[in-house]
Order: sequence, then C-alpha cells, then structure tokens
Amino acid sequence: MPKPVQFDVDNNAKQDRWKETARQSHVNLVSSLSPSSEASSQEKYGADEKVQGSKDIVVISEDGITKIVFNRPTKKNAITLQMYQEIMLALKNASTDNSAITVFTGTGDYYCSGNDLTNLINATGEIQEVAIKTAMALREFVSCFIDFPKPLVAVVNGPAIGIAVTLLGLFDAVYASDKATFHTPFSHLGHSPEGCSSYTFPKIMGSAKAMKISKELMRKNEKQNLHAANAKESAVIQERLTSEESSNALMNFMSRKAKL
Repeated sequence: MPKPVQFDVDNNAKQDRWKETARQSHVNLVSSLSPSSEASSQEKYGADEKVQGSKDIVVISEDGITKIVFNRPTKKNAITLQMYQEIMLALKNASTDNSAITVFTGTGDYYCSGNDLTNLINATGEIQEVAIKTAMALREFVSCFIDFPKPLVAVVNGPAIGIAVTLLGLFDAVYASDKATFHTPFSHLGHSPEGCSSYTFPKIMGSAKAMKISKELMRKNEKQNLHAANAKESAVIQERLTSEESSNALMNFMSRKAKL
C-alpha cells in the first residue's frame, strides 16, 4: 500500500530544499553584482577589470556586465550634479560597449539617499538660478534611463530614497538585499521593490544584441509616454524649487544641518 503521509513529507522536504536553493542562488547573484562595503573603491576591483569614472561614480566592465557604482558612502551615496553628468556619460558608454546588461549598485550601507540638497545652493547662497539648472539636469538625467537600450538591473544593497526609488520604474529588474528599504517623500515601501520593475531578466540569456532587440520590442511603445511624463514632472519640479516656500524650507534645513 502506498504511504500518502510519507509521500507528503518527502514532497515537502523537496520543496523546502528547492526554496533554499532558490534563496541561495538569489543571495549569490546579489553578492556577485554588489561591491563589498568593507573595501575601498579602488582596492576591491581586480586588475583585470576596466574601471572608469570618478571617486563618486565607479564604472566596471567585466564578463559581459557593466556596473555603475554609487561610491560616496560618507554621504549615503547622495547624488550631486557632477554625479548626474558622470552617470549620464557612463550610460552613454555602456550603451555601445560589449556588455549585455548594465547594473547599478552602491558602496557602503546605502544604495542611494537621493539628491544632495546642496545641489540647490551655489557659492553665494542663491537658490533660484541653481534650482532651474537642477530641474533641467534632472530631466536630461531621467531621459538617459528611458532611452537606455540594454537591460538595466538595480542591485539595491541598502536604503534607497527619493529619486533612487522613483528611477527603479525604468529598470528592467530590481534585486534587493536583506538590508534594502525603499522610501519616497510620501510613502515607505518597506523591504519590497514590488511595483518598481515591469520586466525581469534573471539570467544573461542570449547575445547582447538579442537582449537589446528584446528590450526595444517591449519598451518602444512606452518611451513617448515616459518622455512626456518626464517633461511635465520636470516643469513642476522647477516651479516648486523656485517657489518662496521651497526656498525657505531649504534654507531652514541647511541652517539646522550647519548647527549639527
């Protein structure tokens, strides 16, 4: 006579082993794509890797993957206007290199804490002109992600805040470590990146050219709407950043920060 109870136990054991194997595979993937938080930006990359960028953005190309790493851990990887330019250049170069996918991650405890608010104040403490420049840079920055032709993967190794979260909707896959959390000015998404990504590329399958073609087929009908939304959002951001309310709030924040 068959033993259904024993069968159920065996089946459950197999499922548990399968889940553990899947979990470990996910951990190994995140670990392989994310840099070590204990090593410096120059020490942790091997001699066989191609390292580009500046001290705040490091770009590595190896084994068919281009990594763009936020490397400003003492500032929680907050993005400056200079980093905007460096990331856009890195994306431009990655769009034509030999890699199949491009991965974003962060050095240290944070993935990225969003925009550095000092972007909005120049050397003389003026806000209006710099706010307009920032809004224009933001629109160009987001457009680079919309138009990027290859699969984009985010390996979120720690807290992601503000634009670091809103950009995830333009990625094709989002992997989150146990330390990852997601925050926007209006919500706390907790530990789940659910809703941030529309498509997934769990493995590098096929040639780089085939993956580019696949992404183009899936994304081409969205681009026009995304660019239109980006233009509207940038206009609203510029209007809000140049408002008296925003200027006062920023000055109060910077004043409190200076006293710490």
